[in-house]
Amino acid sequence: MNKKSIFAFVMAGGSGERFWPMSRRRTPKHLLKLLGDQTLLETTVRRMEGLIPLENTFVLTNEAQIEATRAAVPFLPPQNIIAEPAKRDTAPACALATAIARSLHPEAVCVVLPADAMIHDVAKFRDRLADAIDASASGAIVTLGIPPTFPATGYGYLETAEAHPPGPLGSRIHALKRFVEKPDLEKATVYVREGTFFWNAGIFVWKAETFREEARRQVPALADFIEALDEISSLPQLLTDRFASLPKISVDYAIMENARRIDTVIADFDWDDVGAWTALPAHIPSDAEGNSKRGQVVQHSSRDNIAISNGRLIALCGVDHLVVVETPDAILVCDRDSVQQVKELQGLLPESLK
Repeated sequence: MNKKSIFAFVMAGGSGERFWPMSRRRTPKHLLKLLGDQTLLETTVRRMEGLIPLENTFVLTNEAQIEATRAAVPFLPPQNIIAEPAKRDTAPACALATAIARSLHPEAVCVVLPADAMIHDVAKFRDRLADAIDASASGAIVTLGIPPTFPATGYGYLETAEAHPPGPLGSRIHALKRFVEKPDLEKATVYVREGTFFWNAGIFVWKAETFREEARRQVPALADFIEALDEISSLPQLLTDRFASLPKISVDYAIMENARRIDTVIADFDWDDVGAWTALPAHIPSDAEGNSKRGQVVQHSSRDNIAISNGRLIALCGVDHLVVVETPDAILVCDRDSVQQVKELQGLLPESLK
């Protein structure tokens, strides 16, 4: 497939409330250097280099984050960083991606993916994504399914059906039977045991015309929006005039669950959505006492802590199983088992610290 017809759209508008105090409204987790010397957004974009041209890579964000987003990926053309003027969920964002790609190439293929996943096996990721792009030529919407490593209750699942012939680069490809909502632990345990269920990573590939046709059949307002963009130069006016009125709905509900054909490429590479502070030990080496540390941190008689200093010294003494995060204007201290509740602090914080 001609690389000039392939376009990547990175969804980068989340709030990242679980990573407070480092993440804020203007700098959520994908704009932080949580796991190295690159932001998660930059890592995501660079992961596709060689497969998708940088000039064909777009980042969809919001108006509050657009300047920080441009600073995080200065090697992308500034016009490729696009601020959605209103929060309308993922279906309108996918329609926006499709409209842009369709206006730039008559045979456009869209790759849509989140900004905040960590994948270390870049070569295998590119192979699986290349096979997903190839599979989309048949008119299927293609999603990538992550083999589950434990019975997660925080992810949606993909239940697969019959196998298709493998992709040119060896990917296993299956028909998709159904999307499954986040299950309880009992159901998730069954899913992992059965072997036909995969985590939904939110990575999709489709021909622009395939998505437009599905939108016309299922959510005509999305199709109207896509078809209204004939020239990319008209995009700012289209966003101003019509984006905020699009239905607020996820792409799974709007399009995927009733699409005529969806295939799944089995994504047998490492994957982590870095959903909370407790994800960091998988990527930051721990000391002999199980403490994961970054920045100025010392400890005595302390075990299994996560400590992140952004300037001031953190000293741990006789404490276990904590998360301690220091920034110039705030400090978080919580039990590791409570990290999912960090977002609940938002209502208690002054506006200047949100």
